[in-house]
Amino acid sequence: MSGLSADLYNLVNAFIGHRRGGLAVATVTGCGAFGAVCGSSIATVATMTRVALPQMIERGYRPSFAAGSIAAGGTLGIVIPPSLIIVIYAVLADEFVLAMFAAAIVPGILAVAFQLMAVWVYARLYPQAVPAQERSSGRQRWQALRQAWAVLLLGLMVTLGIYGGIVTVTEAAALGAVAAFVLTWVRGRLSFAVFKQVAYETAVNSGMIYLIIIGAFSFSYFLALSGLPQEIVGWIGGLDVPPIVVILALYLMYIVLGAVFESVAAMVVTLPFVLPIILLLGYDPIWWGVMLVMVSGLGMITPPIGMNVFVLHGLAPHIPIGTIFKGIVPFFLADLTRILILTLIPVLVTWLPTAMGLM
Repeated sequence: MSGLSADLYNLVNAFIGHRRGGLAVATVTGCGAFGAVCGSSIATVATMTRVALPQMIERGYRPSFAAGSIAAGGTLGIVIPPSLIIVIYAVLADEFVLAMFAAAIVPGILAVAFQLMAVWVYARLYPQAVPAQERSSGRQRWQALRQAWAVLLLGLMVTLGIYGGIVTVTEAAALGAVAAFVLTWVRGRLSFAVFKQVAYETAVNSGMIYLIIIGAFSFSYFLALSGLPQEIVGWIGGLDVPPIVVILALYLMYIVLGAVFESVAAMVVTLPFVLPIILLLGYDPIWWGVMLVMVSGLGMITPPIGMNVFVLHGLAPHIPIGTIFKGIVPFFLADLTRILILTLIPVLVTWLPTAMGLM
């Protein structure tokens, strides 16, 4: 509502939009940056659909690829800190939130890099689907930079506040909310109707989060009384298979669940018996939390449901769901490759929180 997302997109587009596939690069990068600020995948897709999709379609981009880049780019919002699902995992797994955020930084950077690589490969294979645009002048770039100062300052304030030890994660969230409120007011976009809508959506989301956490702890307690987690762990421990096979099977399970259920719900229901399995196999729970979030992101763009796809289709009903899923394919393959690399080289996830003394 404050126009920060449009400013961020225009800034990236001003510097790289002239290259073939540049608008898609700007979209993916904008999704990653906006997702890092708002921490919500669905909010990122909804916002970038309004901001980026009309521009890409207007400039001759193939609708499937334009929509696919937004739906897939929206999954970056749950990987790049601060992320709601990472916070919920940290609470349920009793892990330090800041350690989880630190562990997600390198995977978040790789997530953006691999999706940009997917854009590059697609642009080389189908150049007619991603036409090049005119180069922005130095004046236009400077103007875009001036307009985007607010969102850059907001992201920098929250990030440096958390990792610099100036504020806690909770205080940083409050600081970001207050700063966004002030920026909306300064820009003259704060009315009573806008304030009422924001207050309503905040109350709904906060209530939903508390209900999820309360329900998760209740479910975990009764599940522990039933002895089911111990039975499952004992059964997994008796299997004569390498640990990596169990991990890959869990990945497949979460991709299937993510295609049918919302990511947070799938995590909450399964974590009470999955986390003991991860510990039994000797894997780090912080590493698993990051991997779980990334695999859940794949579920958000996996048929037949794919939450991000349905959100995008709801805002752009003229693009069929099948067309959106078709455009997601290159990004889906890039995400699978990235997850495989982080599975085989887990130190890429754990080295930063270890170096910061958080593990």
